[in-house]
Amino acid sequence: MKLLRCKTLMAYKNNIGGMKDFAIPDYILVPGAKIRNDYYIPECPLIVFINSKSGGQLGGELLTTYNSLLNKNQVFDLGSNAPDMVLHRIYSKLEKLKHNGDTFAAEIQKRLRIIVAGGDGTASWIMGVVADLKLHRPPPVATVPLGTGNNIPFSFGWGRKNPGTDKEAVMSFLNQVKDAKELKIDSWHVIMRMKTPKEGSCEHIAPVELPHAMHPCHPVSPTDKLNLEGYHTYRGGFWNYFSIGMDAQVSYKFHSERKLHPERFKHQLYNQSCYLRLGCTQGWFFAPLKSSAWKIAQLATVKIMKKHGQWEDLNIPQSTRSIVCLNLPSFAGGLNPWGTPNRKKSINRDLTNPYVDDGLFEVVGFRDAWHGLLLLAPKGHGTRLAQTSRIRFEFHKGEADFTFMRIDGEPWKQPIPKDDDGRVVVEISHHGQVTMLATSSCQCKSMHDPSSSSTPATSQGEEEFSTTDDSSSENSEQRRKFGAADTFKYTDAIQSLKLD
Repeated sequence: MKLLRCKTLMAYKNNIGGMKDFAIPDYILVPGAKIRNDYYIPECPLIVFINSKSGGQLGGELLTTYNSLLNKNQVFDLGSNAPDMVLHRIYSKLEKLKHNGDTFAAEIQKRLRIIVAGGDGTASWIMGVVADLKLHRPPPVATVPLGTGNNIPFSFGWGRKNPGTDKEAVMSFLNQVKDAKELKIDSWHVIMRMKTPKEGSCEHIAPVELPHAMHPCHPVSPTDKLNLEGYHTYRGGFWNYFSIGMDAQVSYKFHSERKLHPERFKHQLYNQSCYLRLGCTQGWFFAPLKSSAWKIAQLATVKIMKKHGQWEDLNIPQSTRSIVCLNLPSFAGGLNPWGTPNRKKSINRDLTNPYVDDGLFEVVGFRDAWHGLLLLAPKGHGTRLAQTSRIRFEFHKGEADFTFMRIDGEPWKQPIPKDDDGRVVVEISHHGQVTMLATSSCQCKSMHDPSSSSTPATSQGEEEFSTTDDSSSENSEQRRKFGAADTFKYTDAIQSLKLD
């Protein structure tokens, strides 16, 4: 019996190609699989999500390689697997096994990490799903750069270039994930409301093809203030940036062309050159004659919250055609729009260092792409408008019928009111934190990291980190879910689950 047990264990190790420190056995992943007690406890068990459509053919190649190295049941193609369903199923099973005294399952849950391979939009999607599930020990996330900008992977030290897809490259990445440190970052909640006109409905102004990070908001109680009567409400979240204006327009055009001709967008260099071309043709480098229609100040009023419950108008220069609300120090393929303000200016304007866990985001404005090119200079930066924990954009009748918005690399075309009765409001507020995995090349700075050189955020920033003016209990249930089309409140349901 002991010999048979030993052979079983050796066969298991051989089947996972020697990658025992990353593997999860089938009895945790596959319903009905037989439970055994002879498994090796992996140091870094992984769940891998791959967007096989990202990076041209690279996504598919990466999927094949991961399947050959790991248990194929722990590797998921996002084209055919909903990540919220996958994680809910796995964590439900882990909780049930733990409840039955399975110490191996307890260790898997304790050590579990997630890898997501795709563009920034894909990474944001998975991070939103993890946040939605509200797990007791949410797994930290590592990101494989498989998109065009790759701002999120670059921020945490995983690079900007699309990775190698051969076994050696993937094994090297896995070892980096095993050695990576955990880093908490702020997450941000986005509410978008569109007022219903006095006559008819507002269906004709509903945004088209919202990204994964935004979806309709349904009331959870009769008193839910997030879904006001007379409004259509959408909600979501971001971790890297939210932008409005010409940069989002160029991104929207790029995504539209890629959908029409996916066969052309198989190489990162081609994708980046296409971005540059579209920047010229869409007016980002050369403004159209009626450029006032694209100036943010002509389309919206902007308010920020400096103190609890007190909104203040944010002065937007008339030439500004793009505004970026930035959480991480990476935009447009690794550039930092905020830069490093000198100490005197920081004190005069009450600015702090751009930490990723201080409850504040940076608001930066750009006139055009020529202005953006200043970021290539050692001390280049955009127009520093504010640091805040809350911002509100109110779009009104103006010279344009629509604008463009973008969340973590995913753009959409947003119609704005055609009459005085209509209104579109976008509001961003703090929404807790998520845990990421970072290498030694991480670009982000933490308030709690001794290696971050500068003083921590001011007491004002700490106050804004924890307070909001409408986060009452009737709203809290809806506010803590975003990022997935279908979400679960895992902790409430677990008691009723039974083993398969």
